[in-house]
Amino acid sequence: MLALAKWVLGPLLLVQGRRVRRETPVLPEPAGPREGAAGEGSLLRLLVLGDSAGAGVGAASQDEALTGRIVAGLHGRFRVEFRLVARTGASTASTLRHLERIGAFPVDAAVTSLGVNDVTGDVSVARFLELQRRLHELLRAKFGARLILATGLPPMDRFPALPQPLRWYLGARARELDRALERALPDGHGAEYLKFEGELDEAHMAADGFHPGPAVYEAWGAAAARRIGAAFAQP
Repeated sequence: MLALAKWVLGPLLLVQGRRVRRETPVLPEPAGPREGAAGEGSLLRLLVLGDSAGAGVGAASQDEALTGRIVAGLHGRFRVEFRLVARTGASTASTLRHLERIGAFPVDAAVTSLGVNDVTGDVSVARFLELQRRLHELLRAKFGARLILATGLPPMDRFPALPQPLRWYLGARARELDRALERALPDGHGAEYLKFEGELDEAHMAADGFHPGPAVYEAWGAAAARRIGAAFAQP
């Protein structure tokens, strides 16, 4: 059905996509440390990895963004050494290439924010799953990650910045990739699916209508922190 819709609506979707890119405000990645340490307790080395949402676009600072909210949820029980490796426009493929190039550093838990740019880049389900599998393998083999939380794709059909029918089409593609990712996980080697949390409406999203606002990052970060805390709790 989506293939037929793309064939029928292709020219209109292309025009709308160009208009959205031209007219949507470009928000910066928030200021704040991208690596550091906080809290007391047993050591937990955290990596947040991914795209503009992973980088915190839509938040005023890294404290209000995904990394900051995960650290806030963990630092009462752990000494969290955190690192953020995320940039606007990143896809699963570009993130994998970046990790292949950089030097290794130790990671206990990784949280990924990837998929939206795979949707807009028209990556197939099979290709997306293969890239995710390779990414998870690299995080384990090179960085030693014991827990990988692969965040599901957000419901793009609720992004205020997107006009119809582009909103419907990208929403359907996002659901397709999201459901495939959820079915593929857990993989039995530490990679798990983390459902995207937070209300994506004009009241809770950033001013561009495309990125999370602080309330969404709070819900998302809290969900990740709960899962990580349970996985690494001391007996």
